[in-house]
Amino acid sequence: MAKKSPLSPEARSIINARVSRRAVLAGIGGVAGASLLSACGSGGPSCDVYTAPADAASIRWGNWPLYLDYDEDCKYYPSLDKFARDTELDAKYFEDYNDNDEFFGKVQAQLKLNADIGYDLVCPTDWMAARWIRLGYAQKFDAANIPNKSNILDTLATPSYDPNRESTLTWQGIMGGFGWNTEQNPNGIRTLDDLFAPANKGKIVVLSELRDTIGIILLAQGADPATVTEDQYMNALDFLEGKISDGWIRGVKGNEYAEDLTSGDATAVIGWSGDMFILASENEGKFDFAIPESGGTISGDNMLIPSTATPEAKANAEKLINWYYDPVIAAEVAAYVNYVTPVKGAQAEMEKIDPDLAKSEYIFPTEETMKNLSVFRSLTPAEESAWTEAFQKVAGN
Repeated sequence: MAKKSPLSPEARSIINARVSRRAVLAGIGGVAGASLLSACGSGGPSCDVYTAPADAASIRWGNWPLYLDYDEDCKYYPSLDKFARDTELDAKYFEDYNDNDEFFGKVQAQLKLNADIGYDLVCPTDWMAARWIRLGYAQKFDAANIPNKSNILDTLATPSYDPNRESTLTWQGIMGGFGWNTEQNPNGIRTLDDLFAPANKGKIVVLSELRDTIGIILLAQGADPATVTEDQYMNALDFLEGKISDGWIRGVKGNEYAEDLTSGDATAVIGWSGDMFILASENEGKFDFAIPESGGTISGDNMLIPSTATPEAKANAEKLINWYYDPVIAAEVAAYVNYVTPVKGAQAEMEKIDPDLAKSEYIFPTEETMKNLSVFRSLTPAEESAWTEAFQKVAGN
């Protein structure tokens, strides 16, 4: 039997920090912390989850799964609960993102009609945020309501699609790379050859986010996603199509890939760092993640207020954005989700939560780590349409 590979320091840190992190999350709300911690001496958790008054104004937030601190015992989001207590708002959180195109397709008709889409705050990835802005579906912030906007990292402050950050602020940064079941892949996965090892045939899932899946293939082929040409893109797409037709890949999916890993239907993926580390922490190190030797991808999901939000809802959304750009809150979220935090000062606050996580390259990447990550270049509307159509045809979507 092959010797089981050691867990990465990041994954091990998360596993070791489960109890301390739960205590941090429980303690975030003061009163909630007291009730949750007191449960240790009883037969089960004693939960004090905030319930807003019936006439409270609401904020409806649509986000991706595994993307906010969550207490499994009491089934709530501690940092959001504390926000609701402080503001007396009815904060509603929906894990409704699975894929950018899928989510946009669900709300596009209402956006065109300027009708309520069911959300006051959404979290599209950079390239999709650019589309929302270009089509006039994003509102500009009232800067006075978001003083913590100044805490955004300098490297994220001036994206080409929103150079003054008037309509978006990064929620978390996302690293794309290889994830795997450590029992089925005891030596880990660092290359495409490792990913497509015989043991994984028919049990590989790749992301439906083409910029991650194709980006990682491009890098392995010696091409740079930041300067990719149409020929290079199509070569990478041909590689993907061959692996699908030959039975190596069981699916091209959004966040559902995590379910495939936990069920055992998948043993290896092109996936996202934070998802993989949460899976590792919840499954005693059964899963791990690495940036490919040839390089990984990096992008960001963004908090954006839809054009359909009412003035009151917009102001409430801005309060929530400001809340999560407090370094203390940002660190508490990062300690759970393990994605790249966009907030200055969060690393110092993380030292108080878990010194090991404060050193994690996956939450606070150094310049050296950033050199191994590539941003997929902006596409023209014509390229986006043609390249997406070609990808979806190969993916079977």
